[in-house]
Amino acid sequence: MSQLRLNPLTGRWVTTAVNRGERPVSFLPRHLPVEAASDRPCPFCPGNEEATPPALETYGPNGDWSVRVVPNLYPAFEGDTPMTVANLGPVFTQANASGIHEVLVYSPDHHGSWADLDDKQAGLVMAAIRDRVEDHARTNGIRYTQAIVNHGREAGASLEHPHGQLLGIPFVPGEIAEEESGFRRFQGSCLLCTTAESELRANHRVVLDAEGVVAVCPFWSGSPFEILLIPKQHEVHLPDATPSDVVAVGRALRDAIVRLRHVIGDIAYNIVFHTAPHHHRGDFHWHVHLLPKLSTVAGFELGTGVMINVVPPELASQQLRAAS
Repeated sequence: MSQLRLNPLTGRWVTTAVNRGERPVSFLPRHLPVEAASDRPCPFCPGNEEATPPALETYGPNGDWSVRVVPNLYPAFEGDTPMTVANLGPVFTQANASGIHEVLVYSPDHHGSWADLDDKQAGLVMAAIRDRVEDHARTNGIRYTQAIVNHGREAGASLEHPHGQLLGIPFVPGEIAEEESGFRRFQGSCLLCTTAESELRANHRVVLDAEGVVAVCPFWSGSPFEILLIPKQHEVHLPDATPSDVVAVGRALRDAIVRLRHVIGDIAYNIVFHTAPHHHRGDFHWHVHLLPKLSTVAGFELGTGVMINVVPPELASQQLRAAS
C-alpha cells in the first residue's frame, strides 16, 4: 500500500509507492548530451577566457585557474536598483528584477562533472561558493543567494562544460520561506539536527556517514534517489560554517554522485544549496539537495503539488550504500 509522508521542511505531503518497493526498478540513463554551439569554442575552457566577462574570482596555483566565477552574459537578475513594487491593477503586481547572476565554472575539464572532482578541487569549489554567498550578503538589496548546479540537458544545463550558477535576488523565494516555516514549527530543537541524529540511529536511509556531514535519502523523498546532505555542525548560514565542514559537504556530494552513477548511470541531476536568507537570525540549518532527474512531473503533481515517488527511500539508500 502506498503511504503519505509529510515533508517537515515545507509542510507538503508526498506519496511514496511502497507497494512498488519489491519490484525490480530500472532507470535508463536519461543524461542526453548538451548540444554545443558549433560556431564558437567553449567559453568556459582554459584559453577562451576572453569569451566571458572578466572573472570576479579565480582559484588555483601559479596563475592557472582551477575554479572561475564570471558574470552571466544573459542574467535573469541584474542591476542594483532597489526593488520597487508597482500595482498596475487589482491582480497585476510587478517589480524590477534587480540582483546578481554569476556563473561558477567549477572545473577546467570540459568533460568532467562534480563526480570527477578530487578532494582539493571539491574544496576549492566549495570555497568559491562560500565566498560568493558572503559577498552577496554584503551587497545592498540582495536578500537571498541561490547556488545551483544543473547537470545534463534534462536538468536545465545549456552548456556541456561543468558549471553552476549563483543568483542573488532581492526577495526571499517561496521554497526558502516554506523551509523557514518548517524550522519554526519544529519547536524545541533544530529540524535538520534531529533528522541527522534520527537517521543515523535508525540507519534505514543513510547513504553515507562522513566526517562533518551525513547524506540520506530522506524519509519524505518526493522523487527517486533524492539525497539530502546535512552538515553535522549546526550553522544557519553557509558562510558561517568552518572551512573543514564546507569542504566535507563538497566531498560528500561528490561521493553521493559517484554512487548514483554506479547504480543508475550518468543521469541528469540538480544540486541545490539552501542557506538562510542574508541577515536572517532565526531557525535554519544550511543543507544541500541532490535531485536526480529520473521521473516526469505530470498532471497530478502539477495540479496538486503532491509528488509521487516510485522508489521508496529505504530501497534507494540500500542500493546506494551497496555501491560503495
